[in-house]
Amino acid sequence: MEKPFPYRIYPIGDQAITLDFGNLIKDEINAQVMALFYWLKEENLHGIKDIIPAYSTISLVYDAALIKKWAGNVSVYQYMEQYLTNALQQLDLLALPSTRELRIPVCYHQSLAPDLVELCEVKKMELDEFVAIHTAIPYRVYMIGFLPGFAYMGSLDERIVAPRKQTPRTLVAAGSVGIAGVQTGIYPFASPGGWQLIGQTPMTLFRANDDQPSLFQPGDQVQFEAISINQFYQLKNNPS
Repeated sequence: MEKPFPYRIYPIGDQAITLDFGNLIKDEINAQVMALFYWLKEENLHGIKDIIPAYSTISLVYDAALIKKWAGNVSVYQYMEQYLTNALQQLDLLALPSTRELRIPVCYHQSLAPDLVELCEVKKMELDEFVAIHTAIPYRVYMIGFLPGFAYMGSLDERIVAPRKQTPRTLVAAGSVGIAGVQTGIYPFASPGGWQLIGQTPMTLFRANDDQPSLFQPGDQVQFEAISINQFYQLKNNPS
């Protein structure tokens, strides 16, 4: 097992606990988080109500009354703190599920990318150059949040890093591809949002009735592929 990164453990309320590797976006740290996530899921400790992985943290929501039954002479929090510490020593990064590679078509046409032209002006680059940079590398899905199926991916090439908009939009179209800081992501539903919008995918990213509703899962590698406006509407009108 690789030596874990420095971390701290702290309570969040009276029935949840977080293990925090620091406020960093790094593949190696996220791999530690996901290894711990899968180990805890397999362990399936009775009394754990939810396990929530993020970029560099993992949180456990638990039933304090149930945990107290076998916590012995220590507090519920102390028991959970020791449980997480022990779990961290069990990690085997080689046992992580195989990384999935997903290719996502994106149309960067101005009609579907309301912030792209302005971003290109700010960055002093041509639209084609911006698109080439955004599609040049695969992005790791670090976490799912904000909306069901919304994948936070990174990290962007520093040449196209851009802040969130100062005033969020009241409505962002489903499938919109955005940028916020070093992150990129796709809105699975129409919703308010403050990310810089640079394109749109015709794909459906969340199907509530499927066994696995979200297309994306933490640890996935996502490669964007530029498509034309005609291809976009062909795929949009004829989903597979």
